[in-house]
Amino acid sequence: MFVKVSGDNAMKKTAVYKWETRFSEGRESVIDEERSGRSGTNRPEENNGKVRPIVRENRRLTVRIISEQVNIDKEAVRKILIKDIDMRKVCAKMVPKELTGEKKQRRGFSY
Repeated sequence: MFVKVSGDNAMKKTAVYKWETRFSEGRESVIDEERSGRSGTNRPEENNGKVRPIVRENRRLTVRIISEQVNIDKEAVRKILIKDIDMRKVCAKMVPKELTGEKKQRRGFSY
């Protein structure tokens, strides 16, 4: 009956049994309790502030070296470089994805 009413948004049978057990044990709220572990944010702004000056100082550093310097996971550093700082890897050097007009002129590009 519940699936007919809720459609695709219906809870799975196992989840219903799990919640029924929790409430029968005395739980009164459906809000999740606090858990230990990582925060919900993968790339807080403070991490961007740590990675950006390191990359500007030396663009030949590897993701592993940067992650060791700032004590952040390698995958998180990679995402910061690609998505937040808007860089990509060319050979062994991190470079901006887009060249500015001034840099294009210095390199001899015409546009």
